[in-house]
Amino acid sequence: MLLDLKLVVRLQEIDNRLAELSREIATLPKHISEIQKKLGAHERKLDADRAALAANQKERKKCESDIPVQEQKISKLKDQMIGTKTNDQYRAFQHEIEFCQTEIRRLEDRILEMMGESEPLEKNVKAAELALKEEKAQVEAEKTVARERTAVDQKAATELQGERASIAKEIPPATYKQYERVRKGRKGIAVAEVVDGRCTACYIVLRPQYFQDVKRTESILFCESCQRILYYNPPQAFDDLAGGEGGSRVEMGD
Repeated sequence: MLLDLKLVVRLQEIDNRLAELSREIATLPKHISEIQKKLGAHERKLDADRAALAANQKERKKCESDIPVQEQKISKLKDQMIGTKTNDQYRAFQHEIEFCQTEIRRLEDRILEMMGESEPLEKNVKAAELALKEEKAQVEAEKTVARERTAVDQKAATELQGERASIAKEIPPATYKQYERVRKGRKGIAVAEVVDGRCTACYIVLRPQYFQDVKRTESILFCESCQRILYYNPPQAFDDLAGGEGGSRVEMGD
């Protein structure tokens, strides 16, 4: 193959790999952002469950402390009833005592209700705390892997960019200019292999004579349809497939 064509093909390989590395380097921070966002949502849910449990416990404690207050009121009212002189006063005390007793029953019912609510809340909080601990460890591990992978990718990209710069200097300016023009206009692909007489980028069948010219690789030729630089890889010889001259040969019988 013509040296300039070999250089252009290698340049395309480098640009393809640089594009892959660039996408991967850009994707890793997005991945970390997504898992951190998910972690944040789980942390907020846990905070809400904790707040609900704390509110439950606070209200329950208040109800439990209010019951003795009502019981003391009842005791005082009963003492005061002893000294009543009229039926109206007696009935008034009786009414207040019934009100306090009703309030005690309401508080007791509410305590039972909150006890029923607190059990699943406590289970949810404990389960969420355990899951969140494991998730945080996983996120940190993924962040470490992402940082290491990014460093590897950036190093590989730097090395490839150095090789690319060296190759670009060896390619004739007119050819390199054409390569860059086509690459920018064809989504990064400026070089295409010809297989079975067809450009593998735009799938147009080459004219027979033009295909023969491409196969000879005596000069850099462009696809007449998409303007990409064309190259041809001849089929591998049977001897090569069998291991070269020292490889085994298939003996055909008469």
